[in-house]
Amino acid sequence: MPAYNEAEKIASTIKKVPRSYEGISDVLIQVIDDGSTDDTAEKARDAGVDIVISHESNRGLGKMFRTMRASALEHKADILVNIDADGQFNSADIQKLIMPILDGSADMVLADRFSGADAKNIPYLKDKLNRLAAWFVRSAVGYPVTDLTCGFRAHNREALLRLNDPAGFTYTQETIIDAIGKDLRLLWIPVHVQYFASRKSRVVKTIWSYVNNSARVIIRAFRDIRPLKFFGFPGLFLIFLSLLSFSVFLYKYFPEMEVTPHRNSLIASIAFFVVGSQFVIFSLIADMIKGSRKVSEEVLYFMRSEKYK
Repeated sequence: MPAYNEAEKIASTIKKVPRSYEGISDVLIQVIDDGSTDDTAEKARDAGVDIVISHESNRGLGKMFRTMRASALEHKADILVNIDADGQFNSADIQKLIMPILDGSADMVLADRFSGADAKNIPYLKDKLNRLAAWFVRSAVGYPVTDLTCGFRAHNREALLRLNDPAGFTYTQETIIDAIGKDLRLLWIPVHVQYFASRKSRVVKTIWSYVNNSARVIIRAFRDIRPLKFFGFPGLFLIFLSLLSFSVFLYKYFPEMEVTPHRNSLIASIAFFVVGSQFVIFSLIADMIKGSRKVSEEVLYFMRSEKYK
């Protein structure tokens, strides 16, 4: 349970989390307090959590994910479930999220707020932006992503060992794209969620910052896992424009055999071809870098496996 200044609601949220699940022998509740300035950590301890880890300052969801993942592996957890501390999700849905992991059909199971039921009271713009981001990633990477930003999710041990540490302030989008790139099995389960009208997001300060941060995370992740697409498609498109422009030049050139009146088409053709060729070269270089990165990630995976054996 990641938490930042959630003293008002964290105790009630913790008390609603079931302590027994079908197929699970042992349950631990941990709270990662991200430098709260209120008594979030104390309220969590009073509510009976098993593990409380506090950051000295507010470091963001990405750093909290690193901490909660490391703690889960240290405690030899087979499954890690993340759920928000503000009580907007129904903790009874945890059983729904862990079942596909228990039956071996998924490595990560994510709550889906947009299929099957509407997210109650979700701000209109946030709803549309989330759907747009999911559509973009779904189209770009060819994976049936339905909800890209929901923090309510479950991971098996294999996913915890393989996922990279998020580089950004958040982790929700980055880890999904990273998991797809690592061929982990992802599954989305529709859940009900309740948004509180008076609550202000701890992550989203302004719509602009949300769009800006999300776009950077998605583009960077897409670049890393699908480099041939990311650089190759624009390159091929520019080369196509180059051939088209050159064809227009030839069509106008041959009747008069004069270059000067049609030099703009020729210049455009050369420019499109040069830039397009550079993009294609970038795609090949990026694909080689991706191969090297996969080797490094495999080494890191085995190191983590040994460390948390």
